[in-house]
Amino acid sequence: MSGNKPVVIKKVKKVIGGGHHGGAWKVAYADFVTAMMAFFLLMWLINTTSPEQKRGIADYFAPASVSRSSQGSDGLLGGTAFQEDGARSSGSNRKIDEEAAEASERTKSGGESSGEKSSRDPTEDALAQAMANRENAQFASAEASLRQALQDLPDYAELSRNLIIEQTPEGLNIQLVDQEGRAMFSGSSADPLPRTQQLLEAVAKVVEQLPNRISISGHTDTVAPTRGGYSNWDLSADRANAARRILEKAGVDGDRVYQVAGKGDREPLYPDDPNLPANRRISIVLLREAPVMPSDHSL
Repeated sequence: MSGNKPVVIKKVKKVIGGGHHGGAWKVAYADFVTAMMAFFLLMWLINTTSPEQKRGIADYFAPASVSRSSQGSDGLLGGTAFQEDGARSSGSNRKIDEEAAEASERTKSGGESSGEKSSRDPTEDALAQAMANRENAQFASAEASLRQALQDLPDYAELSRNLIIEQTPEGLNIQLVDQEGRAMFSGSSADPLPRTQQLLEAVAKVVEQLPNRISISGHTDTVAPTRGGYSNWDLSADRANAARRILEKAGVDGDRVYQVAGKGDREPLYPDDPNLPANRRISIVLLREAPVMPSDHSL
């Protein structure tokens, strides 16, 4: 009996498949495939979108407005500030007061030599410059607000192609231009299309927030209207007047309209190609205003 040994049974467990790492590689591979699919989708979208659509996407993610003042807000909705150096003072008006005060100090200290004296009062120059700066800021804010308002329209990417906004020496020029296959008016008439109505109503929401006077002018290409006895002068004037009626109906005060003019084909947007559809347009200008001086002010 002492020679009998105990029987030992050894069980070996075989692991088939994943081993110690299990299926983690599958998750990593799935992430890689998803990332590559997103990358190629992005490349496809970049190649298929037009420059105007890319610009529309960029405008969508750009800030609607930028405040240029450290006190309160600037532009259309200039608010108030509560800092110690600007307590309860308008951010825009405060800048005018500061520049006028600086000019007054320079005058008191004899900063100008007798040979450099100007016919204009230094305080008046400072006020005019400050007013111009404030107006430029308001125009920039108005442009940003208008682009933001257009983004809410369902056909924004297409409508943005018919809109040109720029600051000129005359003021903020908002132009509604024809594009190839996308006219603003019906044929050779002054009847605005629905897209024109939408654009003008969006323009009116921004224009009514500013006090500037408004100049509206109509422009055509060199092609004469098909109606007998009806010239480009008549057509451009009628379209400008139709735009005025839409603006007033949308809330713009009629007393602010300074002039309505039909300029025919005399001021083409593209002089080198006067028959280009973009020469047919409506121009709405927010006019720059000179600062109001006291009645007893003398130069």
